[in-house]
Amino acid sequence: MMYLAVLLAALAASSHAKGLFGEQDVLDYGIDPERYKAACPDYRHYAMMPHRPLSKGPLALPYQRPAPNCRTFTSSLVEKVIEDMTSKMEDKDLARIFENAFPNTLDTTVRWHVDGRGKKAQKYRSDEIGDEGHWDGAQSFIVTGDINAEWLRDSTSQLAQYQSLAKSDNGLKGLILGAINTQAEFVIESPYCNAFQPPPPSGVSPTSNGQDDSVHPAYEPSRVFECKYEIDSLAQFLALGNKFYNSTGSKDFLHSRWYLALDTLLEVLHEQAKPTFDEKTGRFDRNEYQFRRRTNLGTETLSLGGIGNPLNGGTGLIRSAFRPSDDATILGFFIPGNALMSVELKRTGEMLKAVGKTELAEKVQARSESITKGIREHGVVTHKKYGEVFAFEVDGYGSSIIMDDANIPSLLALPAMGFVDRSDKVYQNTRKMILERAGNPYYLDGRSFAGIGGPHVGLQHAWPMSRLVQAMTSDDDDEIMDSLDMVKRSSRLGLIHESIHVERIADYTRSWMAWANSVFAQTILDIAARKPHLLFGKGAEAYKIA
Repeated sequence: MMYLAVLLAALAASSHAKGLFGEQDVLDYGIDPERYKAACPDYRHYAMMPHRPLSKGPLALPYQRPAPNCRTFTSSLVEKVIEDMTSKMEDKDLARIFENAFPNTLDTTVRWHVDGRGKKAQKYRSDEIGDEGHWDGAQSFIVTGDINAEWLRDSTSQLAQYQSLAKSDNGLKGLILGAINTQAEFVIESPYCNAFQPPPPSGVSPTSNGQDDSVHPAYEPSRVFECKYEIDSLAQFLALGNKFYNSTGSKDFLHSRWYLALDTLLEVLHEQAKPTFDEKTGRFDRNEYQFRRRTNLGTETLSLGGIGNPLNGGTGLIRSAFRPSDDATILGFFIPGNALMSVELKRTGEMLKAVGKTELAEKVQARSESITKGIREHGVVTHKKYGEVFAFEVDGYGSSIIMDDANIPSLLALPAMGFVDRSDKVYQNTRKMILERAGNPYYLDGRSFAGIGGPHVGLQHAWPMSRLVQAMTSDDDDEIMDSLDMVKRSSRLGLIHESIHVERIADYTRSWMAWANSVFAQTILDIAARKPHLLFGKGAEAYKIA
């Protein structure tokens, strides 16, 4: 009753209330914001139901943003971009999805943020026993959506569409700076882990993932939500800082803790470049990272007692125990993850050189070049139908896995990541292969939806994210619009789902996945800059946020 009373009081006090089915403006009649937030509905449930007003397009898509006082972070510049874009977009259903998706990370996933000067951070630092600067400065904890944990990969992508605004918006700049600092602490403490609990100084309680895992190196469960070693997670930590530096020119994150995180990351790459058997003696050399989960799903644990299948030496490639889908690799040299790592190491090296860290820059760039060479020498295979293509996984012995998965990094996303140009011949061959059922076992095509899926959600669900990446990596207007139309028709709740049953569009997984919403927003902004006529009409000027 107290929940209902506070909620109704808050709604009644709104200066422009439109009832339970409409948008609520910020309160201005003295309602305590903290009491209001206590009455806010859980967005996990809120996202599962349609809310008015509906879009003016034929699909009549719902408005799924929380009431202003229920949002976890706000930016007037983000609101301006929404107004600019939606007022120009001809397709009002696509405009509604953008209106919901572009701010979704800010609206719903910022569980904790401090600017580094508040009492919370100071109190924790005074009690903390550990390295100097531990949890110092701005901090931000960004959850993935309906799971109360932060994935390094997801949170980097969730913030990506705001990076170009950070130079003009101090609030966003502080939020992203905080995210870099928080990720640095995660990498320092548990570099082999992919998902993390709320930071100790946040005061937010940790949750259990309900799994029975045996992992080496050991980790603290109150700090780590899941510890699957994925090379792309570490690459995304670098990407977050690289994008921030390139967008803002700020060096505020280049402090002792970030450099320690970078050293820790490089040590992991050194360890995971080692072969299974010593190259001189041929003796088995147990890998530093081992993972065993009590499960009946083969994709959820590593074979051979938690070690994984053997990998050869001298390749220049880096092992990844798991994929960005959190599924286990079959052959540990995961090519898309290695490609992303090579790109971000190169960018990090360029940044380090610019700030005078020449020796470290050379070390970082040497590793990047070694990985790139390894991909070209071991990750490119000859397919009897498609010619030279990028393999999904290899082992350095000559074996390869030919497929693609919807999760990013993927083979389809190689140009979007900056590893190759769209016109690259090997990429074009690969693209043709992975977008056909005959070439990719996880390309799914049904009556209601078509796209790339993956073992994570089975053999009947494709991911809208794959169609968005298809649009971002295409120069063909028809292909781009076909992909957008399919994603639009599958988003009946006005948000992007994790996956869609290819035969029944109403059968989906996850109504709230901030990563997927961010990829949609990034796709729309990419098209607005490259091909504005597809969104705004013939003769329209390009729209670029800055």
